[in-house]
Amino acid sequence: MTTPEEYSDFSKFELLVPTHADGSRLDKNLGDALKNEAVSREKVKKLIKDGLVTIDGKICKKPNTKIFSGMKLTVSMPVVHNTIIPEEGNIDILHRDDDLIVINKEAGLTVHPCPSCPEGTLVHRLAHSIPEITQMEGFRPGIVHRIDKDTSGLLIVALNEKTRLALSEKFAARTISKEYLALVHGTPPASGEISEPIGRDPKMKIRMAVVPNAKEAHSEYRTLYSDPKGKFSLVAIKIFTGRTHQIRVHMSHIGYPLWGDTLYGGGVKDDSPLAPFASRQMLHAWKLNFEHPTTNATMSFTCQPPEDFTALIERLTLSVQRVALTGMPGCGKSVVLSALAEKGIATWSADAVVHKLYENGADGWYVLRGRFGTDVSPDDAPVNRRALLAKMQEKQSSRNEVEQLIHPLLRHDLMLFWKKHAADPFAVAEIPLLHESHWDREVDIIAGVRCDSEARQGRLQNIRGWSDDLIATMESWQWSEENKMNACHIILENNGTLEALNKSVDKFIEAVMRVRAKKLQQTVEAITTLWSE
Repeated sequence: MTTPEEYSDFSKFELLVPTHADGSRLDKNLGDALKNEAVSREKVKKLIKDGLVTIDGKICKKPNTKIFSGMKLTVSMPVVHNTIIPEEGNIDILHRDDDLIVINKEAGLTVHPCPSCPEGTLVHRLAHSIPEITQMEGFRPGIVHRIDKDTSGLLIVALNEKTRLALSEKFAARTISKEYLALVHGTPPASGEISEPIGRDPKMKIRMAVVPNAKEAHSEYRTLYSDPKGKFSLVAIKIFTGRTHQIRVHMSHIGYPLWGDTLYGGGVKDDSPLAPFASRQMLHAWKLNFEHPTTNATMSFTCQPPEDFTALIERLTLSVQRVALTGMPGCGKSVVLSALAEKGIATWSADAVVHKLYENGADGWYVLRGRFGTDVSPDDAPVNRRALLAKMQEKQSSRNEVEQLIHPLLRHDLMLFWKKHAADPFAVAEIPLLHESHWDREVDIIAGVRCDSEARQGRLQNIRGWSDDLIATMESWQWSEENKMNACHIILENNGTLEALNKSVDKFIEAVMRVRAKKLQQTVEAITTLWSE
């Protein structure tokens, strides 16, 4: 056992046991007496067990020893010589006074030394910038709470032992308010409360998990913003307990893991285009409110997240712009689509997909055969379009049935097209019945191709061989040209030469990119405004 004589540098504290403490425990009495000296109850117990406390001159090593009034207690307290080696490094200090500092910790910085990270921590930097913290003992001098290495944001550090103990008590009493920002997968409800116990994951020891009968854990969240396409949401989360990985575990448990959190289901594959933007769990200690332990003043801090939050939001928002190309029969949609394809733009054609669906044995061929028989879908031949058109002209109900059978197949193929080109700036789908089928709700930009009616009719009659009656029928099944064009964001005029059309296509591409950039800017500004409030 250690004795006072083995310490070369220590101070003494002496007191007489007062009458009101008659029969009390030694550790409790000393704990109360040394509280103002910034000595914790646990430290008092250690001093006693180390043989650094005497009662009437005799060493006592039992913390629960009964003491009585008039006894003389002597405590030998070693002077702390901290072994933390100072290291240079940036510390973003937001507030400093005689008792504490509030900092904005960068992501990737471990708070205090541990076996897996014995150097290069925040504590090592603090020892260099604020040498007085080395007057406190242990490997966590001044640290009263911590955030994970890859979590950024607000952290309080005590500059003396008295303040550290006072802040520790406030954390234990849950009077310090902490709120975090997180980028999560999916679209959580507007708000929610999670009160699920957290303990060590029995299947994977490096993880925590919701475990029955484990330690109480309480979190509340509110959704500040959700991406319209469901890719991500910005969530503000308050924690009322301080369990390891609490937010990460709770949000994963309810199905909305943090982006970049490989441990709890929110990570991305190394070869994903998103990998460079989600290299850590996207969690930031955003707000901090507490009562100053010395002045009793209300201390409130808000700290915006670092640039990687904005970078990931931009990347997630920069999904493919889904552009629909529409117009009346014969306006030149296919020519515009070909011009776009020649310029490297991904394109999709409803007419081309219908042609594939109508091939012998294809899905469209089968569903039409099941409804209309071999007259429409003959053996060993593609769909008889002439026979199908005749049935559609006979009755409105027959035309509706054909659309109900074929449109879901078309839409499925279109969804695969958008998904395949999710990383492209934009992709264009030619959809003649865009508005009539209500697919306009599922695209970002609608472009209309327009030309004068005389030119359109000439193309339909001379190139496609349509009769006046067929032209009238096909146009009757669609919105009027005026209504279609009024519902478009961009219009391409196709009344001139092919060279003029190509110039229009170039301007169209520029216009789409401007719309894309504007939408991105609006989204990012809207989100950053939320965390700046």
